[in-house]
Amino acid sequence: MKYILSLLLLIVTHSLHAQQTYWQQQVNFKLDVTLNDAEHNLDGFAKIEYINNSPDTLRFIWFHLWPNAYRTDRTAFSDQLLENGRTDFYFSNSEDRGYINRLDFRVNSVLAKTEDHPQHIDIIKVVLPQPLAPGASIELTTPFHVKLPKNFSRGGHIGKSYQVTQWYPKPAVYDRYGWHPMPYLDQGEFYSDFGNYEVKITVPKSYVVLSTGNLQTIEELQWLKDKAKVDEPQKIIKTKKPAPTTKKTTKPLPVIANKEETKTLFYTQTNIHDFAWFADKKYLVRYDTIQLNNNRVVDVFTAFSAESKSVWKNSTRMIKDAVRFRSNTIGEYPYNTVAAVEAKMGFQGGMEYPCITSISPMANEKALESVIEHEVGHNWFQGMIANNEQVYPWFDEGVNSYYDKWFEKELSRYKPIAKKKKTVQLKADEAMFLETFERLHLAQPLSTTADSLTEANYSLIAYEKGAQFMQLLENELGKEALSKAMQQYFQQWKFKHPYPSDLKAVLEQSSGKNLDSVFALLHQESSLQPPEKKKLRLSLLAANNTNTTNALIITPVAGINMYDGFMIGAALTNYTFPPTKFQFIVAPMYATKSKQLNGFARMSYTIYPAKTFQRITLAVNVLKFNTNDFVDTANQKYITGFRKLSPTLKFVFAEKNPRSTRERFIQWKTFLLDEDDLRFKSDTFPNGDRFTKISTISASRYLNQLRFVIQDKRVLYPYRGELMAEQAKDFVRLAFTGNYYFNYNEKLGADIRVFAGKFIYLGERTISKQFGTDPYHLNLSAPKGYEDYTYSNYFAGRNEFEGFASQQMMMRDGGFKVRTDLLANKIGKTDDWLMALNFSTDIPDQINILNILPFRVPLKLYMDIGTYADAWKANAEGSKVLYNAGLQLSLLKNTVNIYAPLLYSKPYKDYFLSTITEKRFLKNISFTIDIQNFSLKKIDRRMPY
Repeated sequence: MKYILSLLLLIVTHSLHAQQTYWQQQVNFKLDVTLNDAEHNLDGFAKIEYINNSPDTLRFIWFHLWPNAYRTDRTAFSDQLLENGRTDFYFSNSEDRGYINRLDFRVNSVLAKTEDHPQHIDIIKVVLPQPLAPGASIELTTPFHVKLPKNFSRGGHIGKSYQVTQWYPKPAVYDRYGWHPMPYLDQGEFYSDFGNYEVKITVPKSYVVLSTGNLQTIEELQWLKDKAKVDEPQKIIKTKKPAPTTKKTTKPLPVIANKEETKTLFYTQTNIHDFAWFADKKYLVRYDTIQLNNNRVVDVFTAFSAESKSVWKNSTRMIKDAVRFRSNTIGEYPYNTVAAVEAKMGFQGGMEYPCITSISPMANEKALESVIEHEVGHNWFQGMIANNEQVYPWFDEGVNSYYDKWFEKELSRYKPIAKKKKTVQLKADEAMFLETFERLHLAQPLSTTADSLTEANYSLIAYEKGAQFMQLLENELGKEALSKAMQQYFQQWKFKHPYPSDLKAVLEQSSGKNLDSVFALLHQESSLQPPEKKKLRLSLLAANNTNTTNALIITPVAGINMYDGFMIGAALTNYTFPPTKFQFIVAPMYATKSKQLNGFARMSYTIYPAKTFQRITLAVNVLKFNTNDFVDTANQKYITGFRKLSPTLKFVFAEKNPRSTRERFIQWKTFLLDEDDLRFKSDTFPNGDRFTKISTISASRYLNQLRFVIQDKRVLYPYRGELMAEQAKDFVRLAFTGNYYFNYNEKLGADIRVFAGKFIYLGERTISKQFGTDPYHLNLSAPKGYEDYTYSNYFAGRNEFEGFASQQMMMRDGGFKVRTDLLANKIGKTDDWLMALNFSTDIPDQINILNILPFRVPLKLYMDIGTYADAWKANAEGSKVLYNAGLQLSLLKNTVNIYAPLLYSKPYKDYFLSTITEKRFLKNISFTIDIQNFSLKKIDRRMPY
């Protein structure tokens, strides 16, 4: 008992000591900056008072030079954008990039040595001429010059609209855990020390400027308030259009550039850790005030473009609602101004700064209210409660999102109108996508740092799961108790740097409860709440699974091909989000032409091992459709089709880095096929006349297929490699296919494909085997539907040899875009070996004549080169290497491709001359329909698959 009491006393003493010894650095700024809107430059001077409140003697100070993140395409910022699927900055020109230079650091007027960071060009070490003792202070000064980039991420400029953020040299935070120098990132925000700011901003006089802090320039403040009155909606008076004037032939007068008069604005603000300002000549302004509970009056400003006037008309009211809500629920807003501006920032949403937020153009008032409420809320978390956002992104975003949901539920002026009953019970929100990622074992723990979260998980984990964690605390403590504890937390840690452990300590102290088990969930990948037993819910058309139910969906399905005609039916499925381990779909369809019942079905079960494999899926596919029809001389129709059963086992390897875009898998499939064919038998009538007897026969075959695939769907230079081995009764077929995409710029590039294949007979090579294995042979010429030996591709007319449907092919083997299917032995077809190279390229805008159209036409050039075993035989005729080239039109994310050959080898030319007598160009056109390769990632790369 004595030991226990001593231990408790030690813990309490340590806790009290930790609170008493808390310290943080004080960093005060005096900034003087001038905007050059002709060159998009800033020239400034920084005077920084650095007060060392730590118990340590400092010999250097890390500085953030965040404008240098835009200097080259080899920064952490640029690398992260590429990882997240953006190439706009990587391929930007030097005029659109930015930097900071002309630095000359002096400490107490003594020149200071600087050292580059070993990894990041936007971090620099300023070596102090003299050590800075605990409790002492120094004055650091430096001039600086900033070239503002095009706004790729939060700050910069769009034309002559300026979003000046992260623009001055700023010391990194030194806290109880040491230094925190960090590169600028698009995904992952900031950590800065509190201080008092005095800022002078000089701009051309016609600019509207909204900024962090209190505007001390009385004339400018009055001008903004007067402008807000002028910018109020006025009654529009229609006037007649002036009569057209006759064009004059005189030369225009030369334009003489007059340097615009400037104005200098002075701002002050205490207890902030950042400073941002926004300037635009075309801004419309709104102004209002809000009186808080302590009777203090706060100025409210918004600024926006004329195009967004209807959406922003109530923007000041939205800010007032947000400030009043947070002040009442968390703690009083301490600053004298609050503002929001419209700004394009390289992403959709908003970005917070002390006293001001920037918001990208919004589609409607509901969306604007949501973003304003969230971003203004950041004045509490992370404006006053200033945690390290790159290390603990949930600690501000998740806590803030928890209060968003509270506001949305109880105080939003744009609540959705409740409907009596929905036909489609589908709710696609962040919570649903988070649960999807959790069930697919793709979610990451809340404790994951911002730069380690995947692009999708950044919003799902930091925002949604962070809010769910706060909701879990509410469930544990009660809403009133949590609210009281959060108010206490705010008062205790206002203008400080808390860590999650500090929040836990306050909550436990306030509530008297031990929260170890709750905070342990910060390191858990799976759902924060244990799964509940769910009931089945029958739904029509579409639905998603909920916390209490799993959807069983009945939905109409349709299909079409030349032999079955139009098919209509219904599917019964549980394929939806969030997914279950067992999934199925059964979709029977009635064919209006063949008068048969066709359809498809699939069942799968997925497990998620802890190591080696990310997932293992066992599946069975069933397919039944018709593939040909024949009408005899007596006008009797015969229809043939196929039935397929294909069990599959797929192993997807786990990647060590969750942000990796690489995927590796091994897949085994067995195809069990039953196919119809027509038998023509000669017979004799009793009178001696001969006739042909037609009957339908069925035959079965199998194929085993093993694939190993490694692919990286990275946005820059993606690639894919596939090794495939197939085995049937009489042969083994080996093939390698490699794909590589070379980016020219942000929008254009070239596809390179290589193929090598080998066909091996099992046993002796006989004429019977050659004939029986013909569909499996390697092919340079475009494979047709009858050569789709696994029935894995969609064909409108699988066995057509004339008409539009006959021009459909599939991308396989040699990948040539020319068809020679009317020959007994297709050009380039072999039962030995084959190699090919395929190249296609977007046409650069400079030479694309279709650019004159008002819409973009995705036109490409392609070329195929290949050879095969037969061309190298001793008695072979013609060239050993074949080629073809032409134009390619790619539609629907490359799901449909149309090919028009223009150049081709002599054997192809001879074939076309002998078989196509009219409209040769049109009939030579081929197309592919690659539905089997479509994935949701083509629509949104953040989707899981």
